[in-house]
Amino acid sequence: MIHLPLNQMKLNQKSIVFILIFFFTANGVFAQGGIKSKESLLGQRNVITTAAPFLLISPDSRGASMGDLGVATSADANSIHWNPSKLAFIEGDGGISLSAAPWLRQLVPDVWFYYLSGYKRLDKQSTVAMSLRYFTLGEIQFTDQVGTSTGNYEPKEFALDGAYARKLSENLSLGIALRFVFSDLARGQVGGSGTEIKAGIAGAGDASMTYKNDLEIGGRDYDFSIGGNISNIGNKITYTTEANRDFIPVNLRLGTFWKTQIDEFNEIGLGVDFNKLLVPTPQYEYDSSGNITGRVIDDGPLIQGMLTSFGDAPGGFKEEMKEITISVGLEYWYAKQFALRAGYFHEAETKGARKYATFGAGLKYKVFQIDASYLQPFSRRHPLQNTIRFSLLFDLDAFKNQK
Repeated sequence: MIHLPLNQMKLNQKSIVFILIFFFTANGVFAQGGIKSKESLLGQRNVITTAAPFLLISPDSRGASMGDLGVATSADANSIHWNPSKLAFIEGDGGISLSAAPWLRQLVPDVWFYYLSGYKRLDKQSTVAMSLRYFTLGEIQFTDQVGTSTGNYEPKEFALDGAYARKLSENLSLGIALRFVFSDLARGQVGGSGTEIKAGIAGAGDASMTYKNDLEIGGRDYDFSIGGNISNIGNKITYTTEANRDFIPVNLRLGTFWKTQIDEFNEIGLGVDFNKLLVPTPQYEYDSSGNITGRVIDDGPLIQGMLTSFGDAPGGFKEEMKEITISVGLEYWYAKQFALRAGYFHEAETKGARKYATFGAGLKYKVFQIDASYLQPFSRRHPLQNTIRFSLLFDLDAFKNQK
């Protein structure tokens, strides 16, 4: 077991952060709010947990300011996260984006999430892209059971992506992405069972599609997109030498985005995304009296777990529907240079209870665009509350024209 000193307040706060993240990822266990029996489980908290949850963090301020929405919005350098197939419709020849966000800034000063992405158009039908996300938990001091320091360590996770998107027609595109995931939370330490903790490694991929068209409603023209992306289809991760492995967050995202030109200068768009983890719902072992005695570790293959995730919730169809999160977002542009954004994210009480509003703005100049976002939680604290996030996007075409 990992022990940390309690006589240093600042270190203790960081220790709590690390323990929470390690607990939820390496062990895949969730405290069930006092659930003790099979009967009391129904309708109570039964949250799906995975390894490497950082893969689902919204990396850019534009998507984050619209309630974590982005599967069908217009393409930019960050599309590889939301929906790689959108890149086939991107207007520019190439671009780069950089984002950085402090994580839990009210508790610790050096936990950060970084994201770097870029794309290059190959021809009128094809685009390639790459991205790197890096999540650092700062420096942690580990101690043994009697409080003796065993050294400092910097837990970290990162993912390196490559993507390809191609138009199949003027309205339809497909995209794929490949991903290498490295999750290093406590390498070299010894766990509670006496086994050495190691870094978790996974390979994963995305499969995505985008459909774009326009139509007229009530005398007004609308451009609309429909997008879908199954992300992080990959092997399970283990943090020990034991056989127990945890799913990474295989995720299904479906959504649509509609926009219309109000007049020469004003444009407005509205969209909605639906997300569902394609990971088995936690199952439990029971004694003869129906009391929960432990959690069943899912050792089934990846595809089986993805398929069974649509119908394995103990509460049946009603609980399955609660495993879907909803993001609603609004984006307004003035003269294609200044943007205002707002959104809302909703998750069921029994599946995590995340509910928050988001706000943001964007400013586009000749060679770059800067976006900012802010999050206001409603039901529970959020790692990004009271934090303004920024993203910078650079248009390589504009650089050439400037030169």
